[in-house]
Amino acid sequence: MLNERLNWRYATKKMDPSKTVPQDKLDRILEAVRLAPTSSGLQPFEVIVVKNAAIREKLKEAGFGQTQITDSTAVLVFAAWDNYTDARIDGVLALTEKVRGGASETLTGYYDRLKASYVPRDADTNFEHAARQAYIGLGLAMTAAAFEEVDATPMEGFDPAQFDEILGLRARGLKTVAILPVGYRAEEGDWLKGAPKVRRPMNEFVTVVE
Repeated sequence: MLNERLNWRYATKKMDPSKTVPQDKLDRILEAVRLAPTSSGLQPFEVIVVKNAAIREKLKEAGFGQTQITDSTAVLVFAAWDNYTDARIDGVLALTEKVRGGASETLTGYYDRLKASYVPRDADTNFEHAARQAYIGLGLAMTAAAFEEVDATPMEGFDPAQFDEILGLRARGLKTVAILPVGYRAEEGDWLKGAPKVRRPMNEFVTVVE
């Protein structure tokens, strides 16, 4: 069933603005992202769900005029931490202790080692690491959208700095990594709709080492 839905999905080029994704479907897509695995469980990114029409018009300008940004129901903006800090890692530790019922030397020691490894690194290295975690969430968002029969278009073709400015992300210590408009494909005007999916055959894609 899942593979059938993945074969159904494609990077939708034209969405129908008259069709709206129900909130319960959008919630399930976002929950899949929230449950995504990340390195050491740090979840070093956030998702900004942009529905506001005026803001999406500005984002479209920063996205080189791509109409999916305004014709979709919402744009999911994946924004990674701009750096790792003691405070951010301590926040994850505090949440873990709360959820799992208290502190332990083993848990504290683990996060102390993380801080000793991550915090001294330069901000660019840490951002790139956080961005890779955001892409795990992006992949699960696309998978969940396909499962919900919702169209989604992953995009890197935009000006991240402009997105950060429009959404006020710099003050929050976040930087835009990728975006995912979600909606429904238009009946006409999408040159990719109905085209066979092009993927390498399994024997050229997977190498088995036994």
